[in-house]
Amino acid sequence: MAVIVDAHGVILNANPGFERYSGHPRRAMVGRRLTCLDVDPLHGDISRALAHCVARRTSWQGALLCRRADGQPVHQQGVFQPLETWPGEPLRLLVTLQDITDLHQSAQHDHAELERLEGMLSGLPGVVFQLCETARGDLAFHYLSDGLQALAALSSRTVMESAESLLARVHAEDRGALTTSLAQSAVSLDPWTLEFRLDTSDGIRWVEVRATPRRGPDGVTEWDGVMLDITTHKREEQRTRRLVSTDMLTGVLNRRAFFDFGEAVRAHAARQGRSVPLAMLDLDHFKTLNDTHGHAAGDLALQVFATTCRDCLRPYDLFARIGGEEFAILLVDTSPEAAWAVLERLREAVEAIELDVKGELLSLTVSLGLAVIPPQGSLEFALSQADRALYRAKHEGRNRLASAPGYPEPQERTGT
Repeated sequence: MAVIVDAHGVILNANPGFERYSGHPRRAMVGRRLTCLDVDPLHGDISRALAHCVARRTSWQGALLCRRADGQPVHQQGVFQPLETWPGEPLRLLVTLQDITDLHQSAQHDHAELERLEGMLSGLPGVVFQLCETARGDLAFHYLSDGLQALAALSSRTVMESAESLLARVHAEDRGALTTSLAQSAVSLDPWTLEFRLDTSDGIRWVEVRATPRRGPDGVTEWDGVMLDITTHKREEQRTRRLVSTDMLTGVLNRRAFFDFGEAVRAHAARQGRSVPLAMLDLDHFKTLNDTHGHAAGDLALQVFATTCRDCLRPYDLFARIGGEEFAILLVDTSPEAAWAVLERLREAVEAIELDVKGELLSLTVSLGLAVIPPQGSLEFALSQADRALYRAKHEGRNRLASAPGYPEPQERTGT
């Protein structure tokens, strides 16, 4: 509907649609103020729109909440336009109103549905996201659910403004894998799946991402997916792996784990054309200690021995219990020549052990056999060579280090 009003909002004329949309007789409304249609005639939306146009002599448009003659509220899209006048003529305004009640109700319904959906997403144990990569390789998050705050202590708004605020928290060792897997998914359009770590103020968090890509216009790639916090699962997985791979008495690797990890070390060294030193260890006179002082003393001796050996080695060297009192060592990134000195220091540390068993001080010694896994050799064969060298160390008097045939060794190779 359309009406013409003066500078005070008094209706001068109205078109035939006025009565149909407002419910008021058109002729009866001439001479009345337009604000009578407002739900708040004194301070409502129509009053503000009129004041704007009169004061600035510019048009105004926006949504208005009005009331029909029967009292029913209606939402109107209003346009208030000052009309050109001759000098000295009073200001007049053309006001057009379009009923948008249905559109408003639909928008309210959509907004309520959106809030409901947002509430559902925020309650999920993860983060729903949409990630975009431009043809130039720039990354941006178009959407992130509120679960991001719990996962990474970052607000969704912050990360949508700068994807780097989240990507910078990816653990340094995992950034390469993330970049590579994302690039592969962008090229092949295969689903993107990855497990990686985030550095947060609460410590390391493990995250699993699952997303489906699609190609958009201008070479843009978009992923719709979810990030799940799998920290608890990973910790339980690591705990289970430790239990499966650890000797329960001494806390070092067991035989199975030694062969599993040892094969990985051997394969890595083989690719670089390097040899890997390997040693077999056996506590001297352990059976006598067990028979004389009991199994509890024997268990204590094994535990103290294992701790002493572990302290003499680097964290990434492999140390395992592969039999009763038999142990094995794989020295990572160590030359055959340097390995001898490492094991000699270990032998001396064991020799210095004093074990208090019911007030009696017992000493321990160890015999060692040293071999090497050549670049194309096998772990099993090298272990058998180390075992033969260990037998020779026992035969030559114990408390000493002996090497397999062909292994470089210094002149002094016996203990006291």
